[in-house]
Amino acid sequence: MTAELVAPAPTGSGGGRLSRRNLAALLPTLPFFVFVAVFLLLPTIIVVVGAFQDRYGGFTVHNLTILTTGSVRSAAWWSLSLSALSAISGGVIGGLLAYALATAKISGGLRRVVVAACSVLAQFGGVMLAFAFIATIGRTGMVTALIRSWFGTTIDTTWLYDFKGLVLVYSYFQIPLMVIVFLPALDGIREQWREATETLGGTTWVYWRRVAGPILAPAFISSLLLLFANAFSAYATAAALISQSNPLLATQIRGALTNEVTADTTNTAHVLALLMVIIVSLVMTGYAVLQRRASRWLG
Repeated sequence: MTAELVAPAPTGSGGGRLSRRNLAALLPTLPFFVFVAVFLLLPTIIVVVGAFQDRYGGFTVHNLTILTTGSVRSAAWWSLSLSALSAISGGVIGGLLAYALATAKISGGLRRVVVAACSVLAQFGGVMLAFAFIATIGRTGMVTALIRSWFGTTIDTTWLYDFKGLVLVYSYFQIPLMVIVFLPALDGIREQWREATETLGGTTWVYWRRVAGPILAPAFISSLLLLFANAFSAYATAAALISQSNPLLATQIRGALTNEVTADTTNTAHVLALLMVIIVSLVMTGYAVLQRRASRWLG
């Protein structure tokens, strides 16, 4: 009978050294977890708790009735529509631009310049972006003034301060964001797959419909969901363009927090913020699921 060799259990001192080594390895990540706890978890807890508190701090569900009012329903529809349209327009245009970049050399100068520009423009939003559009095509913008001076025609630019203007302005940072998040998926497409399709007699249409299309679909849809969440949570750009009303959920939260006419509107802001948190959480859950599916082929 052969004897089985069993490794001896680690001694207490060895286990202590191992634990200290693990703690030392986790120590550099401590600032990240502190950041997440302070700026993500804590505000979320405050929003959830505040949404179910009355003015005296007691538990109540009466605050949720604010969600049935006409102004909130209108703001929710505006926010969802704006996010969806800007995500679709940014996704389609950005996807085509990403495909054009994917066909270029990875080490090429043009690709590096465009990707670098997209990385900057994807973060260019807020008041500065709204001011750029107002100064360019606003009522007294440069392009508007030039057209009036050269052609004697005054163009109507009131649409810039309405829903159409928000879609255009939001697409400005949605398009470069789509390029950044979708380009890696296009780079993951292997040339051998196209060659195999052509070897079997398949056309370009067959390749995109049966091979590349189904593989890229999860990555493309997940990118659209990311763009949707990005637009849905944006605030400063819309607040700068449309300052006289609160057509979006984000601006309604601002209005509830700064309201000096009606008392006790803080809990209203908590309820609206909770609604936004739920919607964004659902969208990002779908994004994570689709990204996991896309990584099976493109990872």
